[in-house]
Amino acid sequence: QIQLVESGGGLVQAGGSLRLSCGTSVAYAMGWFRQAPGKEREFVAGISWNSGYTYYGDSVKGRFTISRDNAKSTVYLEMSSLRPEDTALYYCAAGRRVTSHTRPEEYDYWGQGTQVTVSS
Repeated sequence: QIQLVESGGGLVQAGGSLRLSCGTSVAYAMGWFRQAPGKEREFVAGISWNSGYTYYGDSVKGRFTISRDNAKSTVYLEMSSLRPEDTALYYCAAGRRVTSHTRPEEYDYWGQGTQVTVSS
């Protein structure tokens, strides 16, 4: 059973930074998604299994950075210049056969989510 465990969420002021972590036992492509109340799940960032390729949603480009350390079985999401509209439940996901990296249906395994709240 593959489990993904997110951590690092919390409350931060606008303009601040947070780092999310996701523990994973598989060398699959990984992604971060977020979902705010009343909104659809949104692609945030994705990374190939060997870190050769990274992908970002338009709303976070230049502010968020995804990375992974396969030796530590961990994927990270560094978030800076946070805005109130970044407030959401953030999920990490793993996929065996990911092509676009941006579509939630491509991912096979999901974590429980970690809450990020940005105050204005």
